[in-house]
Amino acid sequence: MADGRNATLAGARRGTPATVSGARRRAQGSWPLAAVAAAFTVAQLVLVGPGLGLGWDETVYVSQISAQAPPAFFSAPRARGVSLLVAPVTSWSTSTALLRVYLAVLSGLGLHLALRVWLPFFPARVLAAAGALFASLWVTLFYGPAAMPNHWVAIGALACVGCFLRARADRTDRAALWGVAAGAALMAWMRPTDAVWTTLPLLVLLVPARSGRLALALLAGLATGGGQWIAEAYLGHGGLGQRLSDASRIQGGLGRHLAVDDQLRSLVGRTLCRPCTGPMPDPVVVAWWCLLPLAAAAGLAVAVRARRTTPTLLPLACAATAAVPYLFLIGYAAPRFLLPAYALLALPVADALSHLVTAPRGRVRPAATGLLALGLAGHLAVQYVVLDRVVDRTAADRRDWSRTAADLHRSGVRPPCLVTGTQAVPVAYYAGCSSANPRGHDANTTEAGIARTARRIPTAALSPPGGRPPPYARGWRTRPSAGLDLHLAPPPGTGAR
Repeated sequence: MADGRNATLAGARRGTPATVSGARRRAQGSWPLAAVAAAFTVAQLVLVGPGLGLGWDETVYVSQISAQAPPAFFSAPRARGVSLLVAPVTSWSTSTALLRVYLAVLSGLGLHLALRVWLPFFPARVLAAAGALFASLWVTLFYGPAAMPNHWVAIGALACVGCFLRARADRTDRAALWGVAAGAALMAWMRPTDAVWTTLPLLVLLVPARSGRLALALLAGLATGGGQWIAEAYLGHGGLGQRLSDASRIQGGLGRHLAVDDQLRSLVGRTLCRPCTGPMPDPVVVAWWCLLPLAAAAGLAVAVRARRTTPTLLPLACAATAAVPYLFLIGYAAPRFLLPAYALLALPVADALSHLVTAPRGRVRPAATGLLALGLAGHLAVQYVVLDRVVDRTAADRRDWSRTAADLHRSGVRPPCLVTGTQAVPVAYYAGCSSANPRGHDANTTEAGIARTARRIPTAALSPPGGRPPPYARGWRTRPSAGLDLHLAPPPGTGAR
């Protein structure tokens, strides 16, 4: 790793690609990256499976452009990127399996392209190891084939930072400029606020560099997604300030919150840790998370000795800023929030691990290699166990939603129809109905509005078992379903109230 094949960017002449290798080297080095990406795609399809039903947030994104159900309420924090990403499938097909396969293949391709960007700065073996480390995390495997934004923010971040470095090294590299814009746009379309946090170090570097084209590429990419989100704020949320305020409220009030312990608790497989209470997971589950910053720091030390500090320091800085809001500004946790940070940290971590097994000589090298292999085997085993539990639990929840939708159909609640109450959003999607709620984060109507709608189309209100129905549903017929009570409005046109 210290053989000098990659020189530092800092010592390069302007306009000279100090770290950019030839096309032949990039072509030769791309096949290990393609193998990792292909393995990632296959692992998603085998370990998660195309048959896994859609989750709550997924039904919101998919329903925006879907042949399955009317659009669900789109709350202030959400952005349109996922809906556009899945539109080539959801606009004409209701097959969840087809959607999962499409997303698994797309996520593998995205990982491959994002890793290729870094070939001028790291040996192919290091990049392949970085891709494998990122792809083997249970949270990456679970969300790779999911209609969710965080994995794509991670891919966009990896591509954007790498292309930024290439564009700084060679101002004639137009492909790198387009890569910066595309990576920033991907992040901004998926989660505009995440895009800003992740690119903060890049924006800081642009101030002294005075690189107009690079600044234009980065800002244009951010503007494509962020601009749409801002425009939508004025069209449907009462302005940008109001949308930001609503987004903060929905997320529990952004401010000073130490969520590091929440993130640790979520590593056991809690896809949403809100409220995040209970004991800490077993140390073997959180060991990799605690070692991650130490390994990244070791990677930085390796890079300094190899005279390529900048290509390691910049992704470290972007990973840190990407993680800040989810570690210190939000009062709950979800493992997927940190996917962009994990993708960027994988580079220096892989560099450190590669150095561990290649730098020692004599009898030390086999011992270091064996120790590393043992540690990685244990890490993979833990990730697999957690992933298996997550898939089993979420699959059971989604089967319950499907059974509830079937019960609604048997009870006469068929499209066009309305579902409201507890878990109304996913159940409505599965049933092909609209969803509505008079209160909560997804409030988009009033109780009087629901009562009026019930006179026109089949309507059902959902509540926990044994719970009291809402005022507008008192007197409606009640029947049990999969963990819910269904309160069924009288059939439209019967004259009943």
